[in-house]
Amino acid sequence: MYTDNPDDHGDLFQEIMLQLWKAYPNFKGQSKLTTWMYRVALYTAMSDFKKRNRQKGARATHDNLAERNTAESNYEMEYLNTIINRLNAPDRALLALYLDEKSYHQISEIMGISESNVGVRLNRIKKKLKNMMTI
Repeated sequence: MYTDNPDDHGDLFQEIMLQLWKAYPNFKGQSKLTTWMYRVALYTAMSDFKKRNRQKGARATHDNLAERNTAESNYEMEYLNTIINRLNAPDRALLALYLDEKSYHQISEIMGISESNVGVRLNRIKKKLKNMMTI
């Protein structure tokens, strides 16, 4: 969700592994190890995405995504990915966790927000997506 091509995906994976390696000595055990790892990976992906967008420009990223999706998937999936990529990075992350079937409790731990805020934000994201799809 945060990369446009296999090379960027590989680079992001390496960056996530490096950040996990660097941050592990600071792991305090206040949450499950997997929750902590997911959180480090999520924040690494989000900051890498922002950095790449500043370098390339958001429009070029969307154009490349549309071209890649046209070749790789059907029209509906392309359209949905385009709509999702219009969301800001935190909303995309929240939606990705939800689509990964994480519970509200797990999402709240990973994102650092309350469970009720998870529900509110998910409802707002769903409304945004619905509005974007009808425009």
